[in-house]
Amino acid sequence: MISLNKRILLSATGVLLIFIVGIALALDRAFYDSARLGVQDRMLARLLMLMGDAEVDDDGNLEMPTNLLDTEFSRPNASTYAFIIDHKKTIAWQSTSALNKKLPELPLLNRGVKDFSDITLNDKSYFIYRYGVAWTTEAGSYPLTFNVITDTVLFDAQIERYREDLWDWLSVMAVLLLITQMLVLRWGLQPMRRVSIELSAIESGKQENVDGIYPSELKLLTDSINSLINHERKQQKRYRNALADLAHSLKTPLAILQGAATVQNNQQDKERTVREQIERMDNIIQYQLRRAATAGSSPGMRHIMLHSVVDRIVKTVRKAYHDKHPEISMALDKDISLRIDEGDLMELLGNLIDNAFKWSKQQITLSAQQDQEHVIIQIKDDGPGIQRHEIASILERGVRADQSIPGHGIGLAIVRDIIQVYGGDLSIEQNIPTGACVTVYLKNR
Repeated sequence: MISLNKRILLSATGVLLIFIVGIALALDRAFYDSARLGVQDRMLARLLMLMGDAEVDDDGNLEMPTNLLDTEFSRPNASTYAFIIDHKKTIAWQSTSALNKKLPELPLLNRGVKDFSDITLNDKSYFIYRYGVAWTTEAGSYPLTFNVITDTVLFDAQIERYREDLWDWLSVMAVLLLITQMLVLRWGLQPMRRVSIELSAIESGKQENVDGIYPSELKLLTDSINSLINHERKQQKRYRNALADLAHSLKTPLAILQGAATVQNNQQDKERTVREQIERMDNIIQYQLRRAATAGSSPGMRHIMLHSVVDRIVKTVRKAYHDKHPEISMALDKDISLRIDEGDLMELLGNLIDNAFKWSKQQITLSAQQDQEHVIIQIKDDGPGIQRHEIASILERGVRADQSIPGHGIGLAIVRDIIQVYGGDLSIEQNIPTGACVTVYLKNR
């Protein structure tokens, strides 16, 4: 496809050419009419001088002096000549300059009638000016028609010179306008070129967004491009995080299945455990896929009873840590409910309770309370705890407080992301006398 610059340049050039041709035709016509009017005025002046030389006697005979006021008529073969038609409709007089020239046969004109027109004689073009008068004497009134003829050679030469000069100047002006137009277009389209350069830089990875300052007409475009780029990056990040979250979420049921395979239980218990964990893994996969596509609360979410979710998670995590038997103290009001996606709540509390089991020695405390604005969930353990300077870093994906303990370092990052989606808050502190205390604030809605 033709570039925008070429499209505008071609369109503007076409309009300019039409405009130049239109101006040329208009100026040419105006000059032609003006020059023709000038010829007409000069011929009328000569005709009036010729009338000033004429005399008519009482018998109606025309008398003309030898020396005329307009000497042009006295020169043989001059380009301008004259003749007079009398009341007998014959040529009563012709100028010396009309000798050896064919005179047209013309009728008399009525008194006061003027006529300026073109005429062709012997294949040559002429202007003719005719004036009809009624010459009054004591004997009566006699009609006369004065005729002045001049060839168009000088007129045609004048028009030709003017047209040559006109087209020369208009051509120069057209070239200058085209050059100016190209410079203006280059300056006007410069922001578009800068946008193109920035997009190429983004495509090659040299920059992340369209950072330039652009006119208001392009700002909407650049803002939309940046929004699209940021949306795609967030989408890619969300899918990467979802894959990491999926792997992290499947860790617990896989550990339970591994434990079921090694612990000496009866076959019926093993089959029940396998079915439960397969169902849970399927639920986890469906949840993570849904979470990758959408984020945040939905108006159609129902209230989830906190106590029942905590019970299910504790029972599941106990199976994953079958070699540990910490004492679990729960202070949960059975009436506390949350308007939250059940999968999000399972993921949030599952990670926190899993961490408590992982780090605890003998004691885990789970509590929840509700006020007018928040549901406050608190999980304490008696493990080694978290140093204050480590709190900010362990909330980042892939960061673990203790590299010797197996894990991916994304559990608390998942917790943080879910809490942020629901407009809540997360607090991590040292437990007294030892361990960690994690407090979750979720809006009570």
